Amino acid sequence: MSIERVLPHNSDRMFVTDGGLETTLVFHEELELPEFAAFVLLEQKEGLETLDKYFHEYMKIARSVNAPLILESVTWRANPDWATKLGYSAGQLDRLHRFSVEMLKQLRPEFEESGNPLIVSGCIGPRGDGYVAGEMMDPEEAKLYHQAQINSFRTAGADLVTAITMTYENEAIGIADAAAEAGLPCVISFTVETDGRLPSGSKLADAIARVDAEAEARPAYYMINCAHPTHFAEALSEGSDWQERVQGTRVNASKMSHEELDESEVLDEGDPSELACDHDGLLAALPNLNVLGGCCGTDERHVEAIVRRVFEKAQARGA
Repeated sequence: MSIERVLPHNSDRMFVTDGGLETTLVFHEELELPEFAAFVLLEQKEGLETLDKYFHEYMKIARSVNAPLILESVTWRANPDWATKLGYSAGQLDRLHRFSVEMLKQLRPEFEESGNPLIVSGCIGPRGDGYVAGEMMDPEEAKLYHQAQINSFRTAGADLVTAITMTYENEAIGIADAAAEAGLPCVISFTVETDGRLPSGSKLADAIARVDAEAEARPAYYMINCAHPTHFAEALSEGSDWQERVQGTRVNASKMSHEELDESEVLDEGDPSELACDHDGLLAALPNLNVLGGCCGTDERHVEAIVRRVFEKAQARGA
């Protein structure tokens, strides 16, 4: 069967993606993730089996609503700084980046029997902490820093790259430039604090406008992740053209702040049904929203509730 793998920015279909990988592995699977790094599981038989089970849960959800699926490689922490702390060399990282993409591509024959594409995204995390802007790079430094990872994804045949939990604009610009040089579509996903601003203090509107203006090639689209919908509802209420550039959300289950989440020793799973209902407002404010998933604290229950709520509302509108 020949499947056309159209990406979200070129499609009016709804896409499903996964939930909070790391929190699922730590709190539900009770796995040790040093430095919160899931990529270490790629070298463990049991780890690979757990990841396969994890991805199959989201394959089921996407099939149940007849939707395309986007899966992220397990490489959010696999950049040089974090990898060095864990004793990985540049060569080992390249191998694991390529393997992480190949692993997802191997799921395609099974999923694509449904007639829908499985899109493989190379996942890029922030150089520093995903909750704090910290020491900032300029765009050129960020481009050089992330280029090797993006090149590995290109070599492995990823469909696009997605930078998740970006905390400031310069790093996002550098990643967009590195992706443009590699010839890969790029998605930038910003995180926000409870006030709707990036950890750097920037407004979402300003951050998106700046990246669009200064990157060598504009990102394919933007996402918002690692925040509860209530955290950025006010920012969306302002209303502006920038909201048309946001096509995806991967929300947190919890309404706690990043600082509170970082200090918590238990998982706040929130309420999947309530979280799904919160997407009514997101749909109204984000006219091009077509990528649905979760982040910290979410698992297949949350994502399934979100997807079913959104798809039912879409069907009702089309009736």
